[in-house]
Amino acid sequence: MAAIPATSAPPSFLGTRRGKLTLVLLCAVGFIDLLDASIVNIALPEIRTHLGFSVQSLQWVASAYLLTYGGFLLLGGRSADLLGRRRLLVVGTSLFGISSLVCGLAGSEGVLIGGRLAQGVGAAMMTPAALSILTTSFHTRGDRVKALGAWGGVGALSGAAGVIFGGVLTTEASWRWVFFVNLPVVAVILAASFRLIDAERPKAPPLRDFDTVGAGLITSGMLLLVYALVNAPSVGWGTARTLGELAGALALVAAFVFNEQRHSNPLVPLSLFKIKGLGAADVTQILAMAGFYTMFFLVTLYMEEVLHYSPIRAGLCYLPVTVGAAAGAGAATKAIPKIGTRPLIAAGALLGAAGVFWLSRLPVHGFTYLPDLLPGIVIMGAGVGLVLVGVQNAANGGVPADKAGLAASLITASFQLGGALGLAIFVSLATGRTNQLLATHTQPSEALTLGFQRGLLGASIALVIAAVIALRSPNVRVVDMAPGADDNQALPVPVASGSTPGVPHFSVG
Repeated sequence: MAAIPATSAPPSFLGTRRGKLTLVLLCAVGFIDLLDASIVNIALPEIRTHLGFSVQSLQWVASAYLLTYGGFLLLGGRSADLLGRRRLLVVGTSLFGISSLVCGLAGSEGVLIGGRLAQGVGAAMMTPAALSILTTSFHTRGDRVKALGAWGGVGALSGAAGVIFGGVLTTEASWRWVFFVNLPVVAVILAASFRLIDAERPKAPPLRDFDTVGAGLITSGMLLLVYALVNAPSVGWGTARTLGELAGALALVAAFVFNEQRHSNPLVPLSLFKIKGLGAADVTQILAMAGFYTMFFLVTLYMEEVLHYSPIRAGLCYLPVTVGAAAGAGAATKAIPKIGTRPLIAAGALLGAAGVFWLSRLPVHGFTYLPDLLPGIVIMGAGVGLVLVGVQNAANGGVPADKAGLAASLITASFQLGGALGLAIFVSLATGRTNQLLATHTQPSEALTLGFQRGLLGASIALVIAAVIALRSPNVRVVDMAPGADDNQALPVPVASGSTPGVPHFSVG
């Protein structure tokens, strides 16, 4: 019998021009959403001066965005699955762009904070829609690893880029440009979305079966939880208000879980957490982002408040972070097919812990950039790249298409929740230490530095805990990703001789 002709595998979408442009578009969405959580921080002193914010209310310029972004993510992700991903991406991007314009033109506290709240809602629709489009468009295993690696790398770069861009724009133009810079990017995203992304007809259950009660419970619970976390440092962790808010948030989440177990079409099917690696990736990212986000916040304050750096100089100090993050993300993307996600996440968290611990020894006097700051931020940057690429692959790799938006919202929510949790806990540690020292008449610069050191030490411990959890979590490999997909390779086929067919042999995915 003649040899059976080999059938060629479907072409790689990432290998096409449209595939590459689609990946660039989707990564741009993730970049601008995550960038906006950090770019504003360095402009806060200028905003306070121009708009007359009080110290108490100034925190809400940053916190308002995190509040609605984290609060509406699960609803945004499920809506993308039900209503169509491109539709949610376009609506969310439009809202994000309009609210960015409102923030840039704001002439009062209320208008700016209201614009930031609306920005967060837009981002809560954009990010899960874009990430779910990515996981369903790049459906072969090889494409999916590379695409999720690019998405994770962009997430790793966004924190450092936000500080750099914020410093340059605030110093060279105006604080308003940290919002205006979004507008041309939004215009490009909207135009490219219609050209590159096909409209879809969702196959999800009809909207009349939508879990309205579940949506209300989890959105209210997330909003209250993030609100309690961002307010706790100023109100106090032990106050009745903070404890009551945290208890209320936990009660709403518990009621949500109870509702999901009994609803015929739950907003978040609990079976989703049976997907290998998803739950562990979410928990690991919460702890990791608590450490990484705190590092950017406290080290920036150290440079501006203790060293008296200008915003642009402080921003430029983070340029080497982008080198470390790019190296870590690139190494992770290449290594996942060989060793899986677990070793990469654990190694990245330990590298991050080492970098942040190095930074926790920043001196009060005699600061020198090369020995005191550079090694820590480069090592930390490499850790960020490894962790974010690893968790994105672990959390999204094996998710079925009809749950892609929901899984995307879960991993993004863990990113935002981790940042809010880290700031609430470790900034409180830093502030408490500083206040104790000031009460003993310690010099302000010394009191601030020692407080920052304690907060950074706590952040490094959080990263060590993340590494321990990662070591005990499932190791997601390429074979676990894109269920039912090929590996961008033609499978060998049997060759028969005589009348007896040979035994087929298959390559390992």
